[in-house]
Amino acid sequence: MSLIEDNLHNVRATLPEGVRLLAVSKFHPAEMIREAYDAGQRLFGENRPQELKEKYALLPKDIEWHMIGHLQTNKIKYIAPFVTMIESLDSERLAAAIDKEAAKCGRVIDCLLEIHVAQEQTKSGWDYAELEEFVRGGGFAAYPNIRIRGVMGMATFTDDETVVRGDFMRLAECKRALAPYFGEAFDTLSMGMSEDYPIAVECGATEVRIGSTIFGPRVY
Repeated sequence: MSLIEDNLHNVRATLPEGVRLLAVSKFHPAEMIREAYDAGQRLFGENRPQELKEKYALLPKDIEWHMIGHLQTNKIKYIAPFVTMIESLDSERLAAAIDKEAAKCGRVIDCLLEIHVAQEQTKSGWDYAELEEFVRGGGFAAYPNIRIRGVMGMATFTDDETVVRGDFMRLAECKRALAPYFGEAFDTLSMGMSEDYPIAVECGATEVRIGSTIFGPRVY
């Protein structure tokens, strides 16, 4: 058993039924992703569109690729033909741009609403009050080529578990509050990374995004 396969096995053993594992492969080479694929992993997350496009060309086509990083509107074209989900939808402007590129490809692209709950202002995401107003007004009806599947967010980077838990609980509450506007397809709560995912799972995460615990330290 390879180290990556062993790491995957160990992480999966900690996840309850119904929680999906997104292996965050950003900055790791295609060879390492292939090791994880051979160990049965099919969901992978990247944060750079051009890097994602290159890896898509090299790796098996039954991989589900998720875009998890901040996405510039002029880079959507690189991933629109194949990406399974864009988890970092953080503005109306980005929604319009994704919808436009999805239409060009004849696709409906699944997206998550990235909501800002962390104390760091540098982290991206919708301000919840602004998002709620937009959703209440039926704003997403203008974008038929995107399907909103849930919410995503990051907790404050801190060793204080009380703060982290509070952030995750706010994200979970945001999902509950928005669910009536989107129907049964609104089923994903993506939160939790290598250092804090057990808390995220306790708070209701349906997907965790884990990189270094699986692949080791990133080489930038």
